[in-house]
Amino acid sequence: MLSDAARGLTDADAAQRLAEQGSNSLSTARRRTAMMIFFSQFRSIIPLLLLAATVISWCLGDHYEALAILLVIALNAALGFFTEWQAEKALSSLRKQAQPQAEVIRAGRHLQVPATDLVTGDLVVLSAGIRVPADGRLVQSIQLQIEESTLTGESLAVNKNLEAVVAADATLGDRFNLAFLGTAVTAGRGLMLVTATGAKTEAGHIGSLLDAAEDRATPLEQKLNRLGRVLLLLVAILCAIIVLVGWLRGGIEFWAMMTIGLSLAIAAVPEGLPAVATMTLALGMRRMARRGALVRRLPAVETLGATTVICADKTGTLTRNEMSVCALFLGSRRIEITGVGFGLAGGLKEDGQPLTTLGDEHLQLALRIGVLCNDAKIDRFTDGSETVLGDPTEAALIVAAEKAGMKPSAQLSQYPRLREIPFDSDSQRMITVHRTPQGRILVLIKGAPAVLLSACSTQYVNGAFVPLDEAARNQWLERNHLLANAALRVLGLAYLDLAEDSPELDFSKGLGFVGLVAMSDPLRPEAAIAIATCRKAGIRTVMITGDQVATATGIARQLGLDTDLKGRSAPTVHGRDLAKLDDAGWARAVQNATVFARVSPEQKLRIVEALQRQGHIVAMTGDGVNDAPAMKTADIGIAMGKSSALARDNADMVITDDNFSSIVSAVREGRIIYGNILRFLRYILSCNFSEILVIFAALLLGWPLPLVALQILWLNLVTDTFPAFALALEPASPGVMRQPPRDPSEALLSRRFLGLIAWQGLLLAAATLLAYGIGLSRHGSDGEGLKQATTMAFMTLALVQIFHAFSARSHVRSIFGRGSFSNRWLWGATAVCLLLQATAISLPPLQRLLHTVPPSLADWAVILTCSLLPLLLIEFFKNLRRRSQPKGKPIP
Repeated sequence: MLSDAARGLTDADAAQRLAEQGSNSLSTARRRTAMMIFFSQFRSIIPLLLLAATVISWCLGDHYEALAILLVIALNAALGFFTEWQAEKALSSLRKQAQPQAEVIRAGRHLQVPATDLVTGDLVVLSAGIRVPADGRLVQSIQLQIEESTLTGESLAVNKNLEAVVAADATLGDRFNLAFLGTAVTAGRGLMLVTATGAKTEAGHIGSLLDAAEDRATPLEQKLNRLGRVLLLLVAILCAIIVLVGWLRGGIEFWAMMTIGLSLAIAAVPEGLPAVATMTLALGMRRMARRGALVRRLPAVETLGATTVICADKTGTLTRNEMSVCALFLGSRRIEITGVGFGLAGGLKEDGQPLTTLGDEHLQLALRIGVLCNDAKIDRFTDGSETVLGDPTEAALIVAAEKAGMKPSAQLSQYPRLREIPFDSDSQRMITVHRTPQGRILVLIKGAPAVLLSACSTQYVNGAFVPLDEAARNQWLERNHLLANAALRVLGLAYLDLAEDSPELDFSKGLGFVGLVAMSDPLRPEAAIAIATCRKAGIRTVMITGDQVATATGIARQLGLDTDLKGRSAPTVHGRDLAKLDDAGWARAVQNATVFARVSPEQKLRIVEALQRQGHIVAMTGDGVNDAPAMKTADIGIAMGKSSALARDNADMVITDDNFSSIVSAVREGRIIYGNILRFLRYILSCNFSEILVIFAALLLGWPLPLVALQILWLNLVTDTFPAFALALEPASPGVMRQPPRDPSEALLSRRFLGLIAWQGLLLAAATLLAYGIGLSRHGSDGEGLKQATTMAFMTLALVQIFHAFSARSHVRSIFGRGSFSNRWLWGATAVCLLLQATAISLPPLQRLLHTVPPSLADWAVILTCSLLPLLLIEFFKNLRRRSQPKGKPIP
């Protein structure tokens, strides 16, 4: 069956074609398989060091040790595989959540269907802001422009023309009557008959459209990789010194000392850092998704924690985007319209009395303009629900007419549309041209009141148009200002009656003013709370809107955006004033203002760039084509869930519930993730440093080595791994959103951070050496006595590291305060580590492998005392720091 160019396919035909043709999707880029992830664990230098230690042990005749090291290699690979595989699964599940939708006409009904369900013959509605969901031939084009750079490389939008004669061998850019999958509609609207789907499209011929951003290492991962290389170099130097000192001192064979050195190198380098970063970021992304924030690009997770300014669109983000017409102002009349949302509950009242349109030409004209100068559609269902397709503001105008008894379908039939000039942010108006039943031409206009009033020379009064003098114009402008100050959105309505249509008509003058429409869009109740949370976190919230200044100022007052972070009154800046500024003026404007009204897309972009020049990390929200450039330039582009496809494609994150508080939750999650990686790093490096110090100090003191190679590897696998990963899952600290944003240029190993690692590693090493010294003095330095002493050092170092994990949760908060049991993963890791340590000294096979013996009660007393000493000393220093904290400052 052929498709109907007006009604589209039937549901049955579409289902049959889908079964025959398959899904309208391109083959995706090959993802990492389980085998690829597993073998990737052996590409770094760490496994090579382990294999070298294995060969050396085998050559020295220590076959058990060689086999044990191989086991360590396998376990390390399994651990890395598990975390990376979990991260890959998390990313895959997030990718599946971003399913594009398409608006189609089937059996004469407008429907939203998954783009993957499109088939040849489908009639697809194209409008500004969407990505074309398939290849097709245009059957309607109203000033339709499509940007086709994804296929042609040409960034300029192409004007589509149904009448264009296209040669059979024309290039893609010259096929003016066709639209192609993946290209972006930048202006106008149209209808497209699908001619190819999936792999048969032009995009399918070229290959899958890939998002390379997902495959890049994040800035944090790059920092961690650089850190790993630097640490490897430093540790190699230190371990070489230790090997030479031990060998030159005598008493230890060179190859045995080399094995110790390699074991220390393996223990000292935090080889789990990339895996932990990936796991932590991926788990954070899953948590964000549960809160309504779908992260499309992994770098966004890290950058969120450093955000200093959030530039938020008003409609749908700070408000509910449930526009309702609450009043019409027609001359001196005020007509109330009751009911909210897109349902039909409510009606019209004047002076408290019910009102109908019967015989009321002025009211009929105003409602007719609202219905006909309109591209929205509302589908109503028998269960009382409705689906809105199009702009909520336009849908509200349709609802107002329906409440008055006016049927939109009848109006469209009676006054067919001839052409239109779509709304754009520069003209701030929409114009449609219709033919009346009498054959005359109606020009209907809606838009910004000030713009329309400047183009009007008459106004409708008592059934006729009379001259609009300056006094009357100022009265309308004053009324508009008062309504906008009440945080209402105000539209002007205008009209022109002509004998015939002409493309040369000038709509900048000679119009007839009909009246004002006042609309309300309720604020989201959680928006003000979220903005207050941002304020406490040192994050500026800037509202950027196309509304007029008075409306924007009124809403800002209700949201608490009328003051800056220091509580000083902040101005609202009009886009008209921005156009007059030089670079210095722009810098002052973005530094002081919290609200920008009536701004153009270019001005949104310049606001973001000006903030970035001042060193800010900027998150920009948006939902339309005009927001896409600013979103792409911002450090974090945030698209609303119901936004245009073009906006989503240029976003790093999509807020699925269109809620500003979800953005704040995502920023909070970004801070938690970064803080947890620092906790992991602080813990693992201080523990690794302590192991190097223990060996080096023993050599300098002339003592026998306190640890054998396999004991070091055991510690690296057990006490360095489980608590460290548990710290990467630490819940948020109470003051996470009361701290100022972190400096994005700050190095991971700052001076304060290095100092913390150094003195805490020194404490852990000193406690271990104290226990070992007591063991040597009590049991001797050879034979079974030495085994007793090394067991004491081994157990003390293990326990001191396990206990240190609790200290590493915060460098200020006490481990004995509230929230001590909030990280159940850490308590679980502690239990596992203690159990494994118990087996290391009690099971005969492990005793032989690790050269351990069961400690006596007296030895246990020394081990436990020395293990707890660093914990108590660190808590003492924490207490001193808390006392020195300024009053009211949050504790990190």
